[in-house]
Amino acid sequence: MQIGIRLHDVAPGTLEERAAIAHQQGFSCVHLALAKTIKEYSTADSALTPGFAAYLRKMFAANDVDVAVLGCYLNLAHPDPLELKKIQNRYFAHLRFASILGCSVVGTETGNPNPEYKYDPEKSHTEEALETFITNLRPVVECAEKFGVIMAIEPVWSHIVCNSKRALKVLKAIDSPNLRIILDPVNLLSPENCLDYESVIKEAIEDLGEYVDVIHMKDFVLQDGKVISGAPGTGVMKYDVIMDFVKKEKPYIQMTIEDSKPDNAVASRELLEAYGRK
Repeated sequence: MQIGIRLHDVAPGTLEERAAIAHQQGFSCVHLALAKTIKEYSTADSALTPGFAAYLRKMFAANDVDVAVLGCYLNLAHPDPLELKKIQNRYFAHLRFASILGCSVVGTETGNPNPEYKYDPEKSHTEEALETFITNLRPVVECAEKFGVIMAIEPVWSHIVCNSKRALKVLKAIDSPNLRIILDPVNLLSPENCLDYESVIKEAIEDLGEYVDVIHMKDFVLQDGKVISGAPGTGVMKYDVIMDFVKKEKPYIQMTIEDSKPDNAVASRELLEAYGRK
């Protein structure tokens, strides 16, 4: 496996400084969320030019770091047609940018059927919400096909695609080789199922394993009835199930840690590496 980190979780600095720090901390790849990482200049759609992408490609290569995922985590179930069009255009811009940057995957979560992107217990997990998401995702995947980039969705319990079964429905409905999965085991957990998290992960692997192209790794604790996530090694999670899957079926997959801090990122990487040596 190739272990990486979200670049906006690295110690604050310029983009170039953060890329250098990621390399110094032993990470081989990064998850790049442009707006969360770059503060010194524009990351608007119109700023995502071929020249900008070419510069970043050279800069990351100079630091011996790959861009595993270009993050574009917006609400593809937004109910306002004008806002939805802006959101889809943002995805189109990211896909075009990724094709020049040398990043194979643009990643997204799956939204909620309201402007606030907020979990609605009555509407978020309905078939209607799922169909809306599929409809709105379809042109984004078509764009991914044109640019030769992978569009990867990340199931999250509090979003429309809340489990592996619903993710499989999306994959089958759109039926594109350019639509794949980012698997984040902790994001599949709820207060109701988190104590049996290994079964949740096994089910996700059974349903989605063949489609998984990137893995996000973090940890969790159940606190005051809520699942609270943190960096690997800061909670109660054991990684045997997911790491066995990686070792047997996903050689050299890019795996990025999440919710880390500058002072625990290296320990998280070393923990996952230790699991990989078992």
